[in-house]
Amino acid sequence: MAVLTSATPKEEAPGEGDGKRRTRTRGKAGRHLYAGWFTYVVLGFFTVGSLFPLVWTAIAASRDNARLAETPPPFWFGGNLGSNLQAAWTDANMGKALINTVFVAGTVTVSTVLFATLAGFAFAKLRFRGSNILLLLVIGTMMVPPQLSVVPLFMAVAELEWTNQLQAVILPMMASAFGVFFMRQYLINALPTELIEAARVDGAHSLRLVWHVVFPAARPAMAVLGMLTFVLAWNEFFWPMIALTQDNPTVQVALTGLGRGYIPDQSVIMAGSLLGTLPLLIVFAVFGKQIVGGIMQGAVKG
Repeated sequence: MAVLTSATPKEEAPGEGDGKRRTRTRGKAGRHLYAGWFTYVVLGFFTVGSLFPLVWTAIAASRDNARLAETPPPFWFGGNLGSNLQAAWTDANMGKALINTVFVAGTVTVSTVLFATLAGFAFAKLRFRGSNILLLLVIGTMMVPPQLSVVPLFMAVAELEWTNQLQAVILPMMASAFGVFFMRQYLINALPTELIEAARVDGAHSLRLVWHVVFPAARPAMAVLGMLTFVLAWNEFFWPMIALTQDNPTVQVALTGLGRGYIPDQSVIMAGSLLGTLPLLIVFAVFGKQIVGGIMQGAVKG
Protein backbone atom coordinates (compact mmCIF):
# COMPACT_ATOMS: atom_id res chain seq x y z
CA MET A 1 0.00 0.00 0.00
CA ALA A 2 1.35 3.30 -0.96
CA VAL A 3 1.91 5.70 1.82
CA LEU A 4 1.22 9.34 1.08
CA THR A 5 3.70 11.60 2.74
CA SER A 6 3.68 15.40 2.71
CA ALA A 7 6.93 17.19 2.25
CA THR A 8 7.55 19.48 5.17
CA PRO A 9 9.63 22.60 4.61
CA LYS A 10 13.04 22.65 6.13
CA GLU A 11 13.18 24.71 9.27
CA GLU A 12 15.50 27.66 9.12
CA ALA A 13 17.70 28.77 11.91
CA PRO A 14 16.44 31.84 13.76
CA GLY A 15 17.39 34.97 11.85
CA GLU A 16 18.65 33.05 8.80
CA GLY A 17 15.69 33.89 6.59
CA ASP A 18 15.71 37.50 7.72
CA GLY A 19 19.33 37.83 6.78
CA LYS A 20 18.68 36.48 3.29
CA ARG A 21 15.74 38.80 2.83
CA ARG A 22 17.80 41.73 4.01
CA THR A 23 20.55 40.75 1.55
CA ARG A 24 18.10 40.59 -1.33
CA THR A 25 16.58 43.92 -0.33
CA ARG A 26 19.93 45.59 -0.16
CA GLY A 27 20.78 44.16 -3.54
CA LYS A 28 17.65 45.59 -5.12
CA ALA A 29 18.08 48.95 -3.44
CA GLY A 30 21.71 49.18 -4.52
CA ARG A 31 21.06 48.64 -8.20
CA HIS A 32 22.10 51.40 -10.57
CA LEU A 33 19.46 52.90 -12.82
CA TYR A 34 20.51 53.55 -16.39
CA ALA A 35 18.74 55.97 -18.71
CA GLY A 36 17.61 54.72 -22.09
CA TRP A 37 17.94 56.42 -25.45
CA PHE A 38 14.51 58.02 -25.17
CA THR A 39 15.57 59.82 -21.98
CA TYR A 40 18.62 61.28 -23.68
CA VAL A 41 16.53 62.39 -26.67
CA VAL A 42 14.04 64.21 -24.42
CA LEU A 43 16.81 65.82 -22.35
CA GLY A 44 18.66 66.88 -25.49
CA PHE A 45 15.51 68.39 -26.95
CA PHE A 46 14.82 70.49 -23.86
CA THR A 47 18.49 71.49 -23.58
CA VAL A 48 18.57 72.77 -27.15
CA GLY A 49 15.28 74.60 -26.63
CA SER A 50 16.58 76.26 -23.46
CA LEU A 51 19.90 77.34 -24.99
CA PHE A 52 18.49 78.57 -28.30
CA PRO A 53 17.44 82.09 -27.09
CA LEU A 54 20.88 82.71 -25.59
CA VAL A 55 22.71 81.41 -28.67
CA TRP A 56 20.49 83.46 -30.97
CA THR A 57 21.17 86.58 -28.89
CA ALA A 58 24.91 86.01 -29.30
CA ILE A 59 24.51 85.41 -33.06
CA ALA A 60 22.44 88.57 -33.52
CA ALA A 61 24.94 90.56 -31.45
CA SER A 62 27.72 89.50 -33.81
CA ARG A 63 25.95 90.72 -36.96
CA ASP A 64 24.96 94.14 -38.29
CA ASN A 65 21.47 95.62 -38.50
CA ALA A 66 21.17 95.12 -42.26
CA ARG A 67 21.93 91.39 -42.05
CA LEU A 68 19.37 90.88 -39.29
CA ALA A 69 16.68 92.42 -41.51
CA GLU A 70 17.27 89.89 -44.31
CA THR A 71 15.28 86.71 -44.87
CA PRO A 72 16.25 84.12 -43.83
CA PRO A 73 17.99 85.48 -40.73
CA PRO A 74 21.57 84.43 -39.95
CA PHE A 75 22.12 81.22 -38.01
CA TRP A 76 25.86 81.53 -37.41
CA PHE A 77 28.17 84.06 -35.81
CA GLY A 78 29.50 87.10 -37.66
CA GLY A 79 32.47 89.37 -37.06
CA ASN A 80 30.84 92.39 -35.39
CA LEU A 81 30.51 91.08 -31.83
CA GLY A 82 33.35 93.18 -30.39
CA SER A 83 32.24 96.44 -31.99
CA ASN A 84 28.60 95.90 -31.01
CA LEU A 85 29.53 95.12 -27.41
CA GLN A 86 31.68 98.25 -27.29
CA ALA A 87 28.82 100.35 -28.71
CA ALA A 88 26.34 98.93 -26.19
CA TRP A 89 28.77 99.45 -23.32
CA THR A 90 29.31 103.10 -24.28
CA ASP A 91 25.83 104.14 -25.42
CA ALA A 92 23.93 102.57 -22.50
CA ASN A 93 26.34 103.49 -19.69
CA MET A 94 26.50 99.75 -19.07
CA GLY A 95 29.39 99.85 -16.60
CA LYS A 96 27.51 101.98 -14.10
CA ALA A 97 24.31 100.05 -14.78
CA LEU A 98 25.96 96.72 -13.91
CA ILE A 99 27.41 98.10 -10.68
CA ASN A 100 24.03 99.55 -9.68
CA THR A 101 22.19 96.34 -10.51
CA VAL A 102 24.62 94.16 -8.57
CA PHE A 103 24.24 96.43 -5.55
CA VAL A 104 20.44 96.56 -5.81
CA ALA A 105 19.96 92.85 -6.45
CA GLY A 106 22.44 91.84 -3.73
CA THR A 107 20.91 94.14 -1.11
CA VAL A 108 17.36 93.06 -1.97
CA THR A 109 18.35 89.38 -1.86
CA VAL A 110 20.03 89.58 1.55
CA SER A 111 17.22 91.61 3.12
CA THR A 112 14.45 89.48 1.64
CA VAL A 113 16.01 86.20 2.75
CA LEU A 114 16.69 87.56 6.25
CA PHE A 115 13.25 89.07 6.83
CA ALA A 116 11.41 86.16 5.21
CA THR A 117 13.26 83.61 7.34
CA LEU A 118 12.55 85.49 10.57
CA ALA A 119 8.89 86.06 9.71
CA GLY A 120 8.47 82.52 8.44
CA PHE A 121 9.90 81.13 11.66
CA ALA A 122 7.54 83.30 13.70
CA PHE A 123 4.48 82.16 11.76
CA ALA A 124 5.57 78.52 11.73
CA LYS A 125 6.73 77.90 15.30
CA LEU A 126 5.78 80.79 17.57
CA ARG A 127 2.33 81.14 19.11
CA PHE A 128 1.03 84.68 19.50
CA ARG A 129 -2.33 86.40 19.32
CA GLY A 130 -3.52 87.26 15.82
CA SER A 131 -0.95 85.14 13.99
CA ASN A 132 -3.50 83.61 11.62
CA ILE A 133 -4.98 87.01 10.74
CA LEU A 134 -1.54 88.49 10.11
CA LEU A 135 -0.61 85.53 7.90
CA LEU A 136 -3.80 85.99 5.87
CA LEU A 137 -2.98 89.68 5.44
CA VAL A 138 0.53 88.83 4.23
CA ILE A 139 -0.80 86.29 1.73
CA GLY A 140 -3.51 88.74 0.68
CA THR A 141 -0.92 91.28 -0.43
CA MET A 142 0.17 88.80 -3.11
CA MET A 143 -3.22 89.23 -4.78
CA VAL A 144 -2.85 93.00 -5.20
CA PRO A 145 -1.43 93.98 -8.62
CA PRO A 146 1.82 95.93 -8.17
CA GLN A 147 0.62 98.56 -10.66
CA LEU A 148 -1.93 99.78 -8.11
CA SER A 149 0.80 100.90 -5.73
CA VAL A 150 2.85 102.85 -8.27
CA VAL A 151 1.17 106.25 -7.75
CA PRO A 152 1.32 106.35 -3.91
CA LEU A 153 4.80 104.83 -3.98
CA PHE A 154 6.07 107.47 -6.40
CA MET A 155 4.47 110.21 -4.29
CA ALA A 156 6.30 108.89 -1.22
CA VAL A 157 9.61 108.69 -3.10
CA ALA A 158 9.18 112.23 -4.42
CA GLU A 159 8.33 113.51 -0.92
CA LEU A 160 11.53 111.93 0.42
CA GLU A 161 13.52 113.37 -2.54
CA TRP A 162 14.71 109.90 -3.55
CA THR A 163 13.94 110.13 -7.26
CA ASN A 164 16.77 108.79 -9.42
CA GLN A 165 18.42 107.24 -6.36
CA LEU A 166 18.95 103.54 -5.73
CA GLN A 167 17.19 103.47 -2.35
CA ALA A 168 13.96 104.26 -4.20
CA VAL A 169 14.31 100.86 -5.90
CA ILE A 170 15.72 98.91 -2.96
CA LEU A 171 13.30 99.75 -0.15
CA PRO A 172 10.04 98.65 -1.84
CA MET A 173 11.55 95.22 -2.55
CA MET A 174 13.30 94.53 0.78
CA ALA A 175 10.50 92.19 1.94
CA SER A 176 8.46 89.66 0.03
CA ALA A 177 5.11 88.12 0.93
CA PHE A 178 5.96 85.09 -1.19
CA GLY A 179 9.24 84.69 0.69
CA VAL A 180 7.47 84.77 4.07
CA PHE A 181 4.93 82.17 2.97
CA PHE A 182 7.64 80.02 1.35
CA MET A 183 9.85 79.98 4.46
CA ARG A 184 6.87 79.39 6.75
CA GLN A 185 5.80 76.32 4.78
CA TYR A 186 9.34 74.96 4.78
CA LEU A 187 10.05 75.49 8.48
CA ILE A 188 6.83 73.84 9.62
CA ASN A 189 8.27 70.40 8.78
CA ALA A 190 12.02 71.07 8.58
CA LEU A 191 12.38 72.53 12.08
CA PRO A 192 11.18 70.19 14.88
CA THR A 193 9.46 71.89 17.78
CA GLU A 194 11.37 69.65 20.18
CA LEU A 195 14.65 71.15 18.95
CA ILE A 196 13.41 74.65 19.77
CA GLU A 197 12.24 73.54 23.21
CA ALA A 198 15.59 71.87 23.89
CA ALA A 199 17.42 75.06 22.97
CA ARG A 200 15.15 77.03 25.29
CA VAL A 201 15.83 74.60 28.13
CA ASP A 202 19.57 75.01 27.57
CA GLY A 203 19.14 78.75 28.10
CA ALA A 204 19.41 79.96 24.50
CA HIS A 205 17.98 83.43 24.03
CA SER A 206 16.06 84.43 20.90
CA LEU A 207 19.08 85.70 18.92
CA ARG A 208 21.12 82.59 19.67
CA LEU A 209 18.14 80.36 18.85
CA VAL A 210 17.74 81.99 15.45
CA TRP A 211 21.45 81.94 14.63
CA HIS A 212 22.29 78.39 15.80
CA VAL A 213 19.00 76.55 15.24
CA VAL A 214 16.72 78.30 12.75
CA PHE A 215 19.28 79.41 10.16
CA PRO A 216 21.03 76.00 9.86
CA ALA A 217 17.68 74.23 9.46
CA ALA A 218 16.44 76.78 6.91
CA ARG A 219 19.65 76.94 4.86
CA PRO A 220 18.39 74.92 1.84
CA ALA A 221 15.21 76.99 1.55
CA MET A 222 17.19 80.20 2.05
CA ALA A 223 19.43 79.23 -0.88
CA VAL A 224 16.45 78.64 -3.15
CA LEU A 225 14.72 81.85 -2.07
CA GLY A 226 17.94 83.83 -2.51
CA MET A 227 18.41 82.52 -6.03
CA LEU A 228 14.84 83.35 -7.04
CA THR A 229 14.98 86.79 -5.41
CA PHE A 230 18.29 87.70 -7.06
CA VAL A 231 16.99 86.80 -10.52
CA LEU A 232 13.73 88.69 -9.90
CA ALA A 233 15.55 91.80 -8.63
CA TRP A 234 18.03 91.67 -11.53
CA ASN A 235 15.24 91.50 -14.12
CA GLU A 236 12.96 94.07 -12.44
CA PHE A 237 11.96 96.66 -15.02
CA PHE A 238 8.64 98.37 -14.26
CA TRP A 239 9.42 100.26 -11.04
CA PRO A 240 13.10 101.08 -11.81
CA MET A 241 11.97 102.52 -15.15
CA ILE A 242 9.73 104.96 -13.23
CA ALA A 243 12.07 105.79 -10.36
CA LEU A 244 15.40 106.01 -12.22
CA THR A 245 16.79 107.74 -15.30
CA GLN A 246 19.58 107.04 -17.77
CA ASP A 247 21.97 109.02 -15.57
CA ASN A 248 21.77 106.45 -12.75
CA PRO A 249 20.28 103.31 -14.31
CA THR A 250 20.02 99.63 -13.60
CA VAL A 251 20.67 97.18 -16.44
CA GLN A 252 17.05 96.96 -17.53
CA VAL A 253 16.68 100.75 -17.56
CA ALA A 254 19.95 101.17 -19.45
CA LEU A 255 18.83 98.74 -22.17
CA THR A 256 15.86 100.98 -22.99
CA GLY A 257 18.32 103.66 -24.10
CA LEU A 258 19.60 101.39 -26.87
CA GLY A 259 16.26 101.13 -28.62
CA ARG A 260 15.78 104.85 -29.19
CA GLY A 261 16.13 106.45 -32.56
CA TYR A 262 14.33 106.44 -35.90
CA ILE A 263 15.82 103.04 -36.86
CA PRO A 264 16.88 101.08 -33.74
CA ASP A 265 20.06 99.07 -34.17
CA GLN A 266 18.88 95.58 -33.27
CA SER A 267 22.40 94.14 -33.21
CA VAL A 268 23.51 96.68 -30.58
CA ILE A 269 20.35 96.00 -28.56
CA MET A 270 21.14 92.28 -28.63
CA ALA A 271 24.72 93.02 -27.58
CA GLY A 272 23.41 95.00 -24.61
CA SER A 273 21.05 92.16 -23.70
CA LEU A 274 23.99 89.77 -23.82
CA LEU A 275 25.96 92.02 -21.47
CA GLY A 276 23.02 92.13 -19.08
CA THR A 277 22.62 88.34 -19.10
CA LEU A 278 26.25 87.32 -18.61
CA PRO A 279 26.41 88.19 -14.86
CA LEU A 280 23.45 85.90 -14.16
CA LEU A 281 25.15 83.08 -16.05
CA ILE A 282 28.33 83.63 -14.04
CA VAL A 283 26.38 83.52 -10.77
CA PHE A 284 24.75 80.23 -11.71
CA ALA A 285 28.05 78.78 -12.91
CA VAL A 286 29.86 79.70 -9.68
CA PHE A 287 27.16 79.03 -7.09
CA GLY A 288 25.03 76.46 -8.90
CA LYS A 289 26.67 73.48 -7.21
CA GLN A 290 26.27 75.03 -3.75
CA ILE A 291 22.60 75.84 -4.42
CA VAL A 292 21.85 72.31 -5.66
CA GLY A 293 23.80 70.84 -2.75
CA GLY A 294 21.75 72.88 -0.30
CA ILE A 295 18.52 71.75 -1.93
CA MET A 296 19.56 68.09 -1.78
CA GLN A 297 20.69 68.47 1.83
CA GLY A 298 17.23 69.69 2.74
CA ALA A 299 15.54 66.92 0.73
CA VAL A 300 17.42 64.06 2.43
CA LYS A 301 15.99 63.13 5.79
CA GLY A 302 18.20 61.32 8.23
